[in-house]
Amino acid sequence: MTTTTHHKQLVHDGTFAAVGPSGDITGERGAWPDGLFARDARHLSRWQLTIDGSTPTVLVPASDDLTATATTVVTRPGSRAEAPAHTVFRQQTVSTAALTERLRLRSNRGEESTVLLALTVDADFADQFELRSDHRWYEKPHAVRTRQALPDGVEFGYRRRDWEARTVVTTEPAPDAVEETGSGARRLCWVLRLPPHGTAELLLRVTAHPHVAPEPVPAAVVPQPAAPEDGAPRGVAPSGWPELDRACERGLADLDGLRMAATGPEGETVHVPAAGVPWFLTLLGRHALITSLFALRDRPELARGTLLALAAAQAREADPARIAQPGKIVHEVRHGELAHFRQVPYDRYYGSVDSTPLFLVLLDAYAVAHGPELARRLEPHARAAVRWMLTDGGLEEHGYLRYRADEGGLANQSWKDSARAICFTDGSPAKGVISAATAQGYAFDALTRTAGLARTVWGDAGYADGLQERADQLRNRFLNDFWLPADRFPALALDGIGRRADALGSDAGHLLWSGILDQDRAEAVARRLLSPDFFSGWGIRTVAAGQGAYHPLSYHRGGVWPHDNAIAALGLARYGLHEQARTVAGAIVDVAARSGWRLAEVIAGYDREDRLGPVPYPHACSPQAWSAAAPLALRTAVGAATPAVREPAAAAQTG
Repeated sequence: MTTTTHHKQLVHDGTFAAVGPSGDITGERGAWPDGLFARDARHLSRWQLTIDGSTPTVLVPASDDLTATATTVVTRPGSRAEAPAHTVFRQQTVSTAALTERLRLRSNRGEESTVLLALTVDADFADQFELRSDHRWYEKPHAVRTRQALPDGVEFGYRRRDWEARTVVTTEPAPDAVEETGSGARRLCWVLRLPPHGTAELLLRVTAHPHVAPEPVPAAVVPQPAAPEDGAPRGVAPSGWPELDRACERGLADLDGLRMAATGPEGETVHVPAAGVPWFLTLLGRHALITSLFALRDRPELARGTLLALAAAQAREADPARIAQPGKIVHEVRHGELAHFRQVPYDRYYGSVDSTPLFLVLLDAYAVAHGPELARRLEPHARAAVRWMLTDGGLEEHGYLRYRADEGGLANQSWKDSARAICFTDGSPAKGVISAATAQGYAFDALTRTAGLARTVWGDAGYADGLQERADQLRNRFLNDFWLPADRFPALALDGIGRRADALGSDAGHLLWSGILDQDRAEAVARRLLSPDFFSGWGIRTVAAGQGAYHPLSYHRGGVWPHDNAIAALGLARYGLHEQARTVAGAIVDVAARSGWRLAEVIAGYDREDRLGPVPYPHACSPQAWSAAAPLALRTAVGAATPAVREPAAAAQTG
């Protein structure tokens, strides 16, 4: 499977670097920009090495494996008649808000030699939203950039009113010269004398100083899962399916790389899964919650950190510009310049109708697996989340969780959040106030699970009974209003005048996962999801082929998402449809096997062809957290692990 980028990706604790095969950074924009990024700003936009004035030839490129360190080998261009005089070994490592490079120059000659090494560096401090492929242009009045030579390097600065950021480049030894270039970048130069077959080393440090990056409060001590008795590192317990185990191992490694710091309710530092590289190295509520549910057995600390971070960011008052209401769980948290000046709405953005019920689902799942302590601590936050669902969320007045399409920010506020993703079978978009099917399933699950917490942990039987009654009522309404009798399948949504958005979509798999369907409807959904129009051979398409809405290279209207398939597999297993769950799991494992065991965010919806393989979606994030965690959920779905779920009694009823 062809990779979507030629960059080596270095990720550690919320800091991300993308470098080319030679280790260089060129200042690219578009689908895969390169650079060093911290808190949504590019702190290094040029990092280009020359040897005696020439761009080096790459002997060993940076691998595409996700780690915090990359090693490359380059040399000055040569020929068979005149072999290169010198070879440079570059080792680059990302740490929190920093990039370190150890550069070792080796002479290939038997006599003393001199070489001129030069490194062109710059920092444009571009916001990530500026760098996207749509080439948006944002006004930046009063912005000032500075460049200052240091005894051992150079410092780049950026200020716009109260926004300030810096990047400091230091070197050992200090450069022999610092030159200005026509573009405003700086060229650091060294003249190095090497003995016969000798070496010289440079240590280069880039330290990002983002705008208002607070010093974290030390994290509270959290019990960690015990290591295996043989002393092996935390990994994957063998499942009897070696290919699935490989995908799980790769996914866990990617999740560890995507781990980033966030702040809990008392100012403590916790760790959460960032959503994905390159565009979403930040906390996204829905993504972190689903990722944490998938990884609950293997990385329970992610679930704990996610719950605490989202509790800390839970809305406490109404803010229409952010689509915030009291009790609502945040969708996206950004730290960049454009968010700071409200040129994009995502500093704390609450445009998600489903993060709030998923918060309650994860809280209960964590309590079942790891005890009630966190559920007791977060009881006020859970009750506030339920209040939002019942009031501003729309359950009491309107019967469903609802949002207004194109309200601001994202076009839609369910997991299929792109424009025109919630649509009719002919492809026309649903308009007005939308009740998305997936959100109703999550709400049913959340009410049922929170009723269990209220009864067994909080000791409030009356509250528990009320929540369960509301869950049962929601289920009955849903089965009546959303079911398409002719298709034996649920609608994607109800639009603003109550019409069923009748495109047939993979969202039905989420309804299986939530338990809102009765057994008869669940079996009908399963048959359709595994039929050729839905099932490509590489997984379940987001929209069934043959409809006007379908496009195989569409993000949400034809692509195949690993996490979406993992949710469907869990749902199939929930209803006892184990053979179907294994079929879905096998398709996603096959995609992983053809992709270096890493699952990208989404692939194209083309039918499976052995000679072609899975076709990449051109703008997919990779690595991406819920795709990385998808094999862990598949392992649960096929019975290699027992899910931590309090099964609601209603899930076993037939409606």
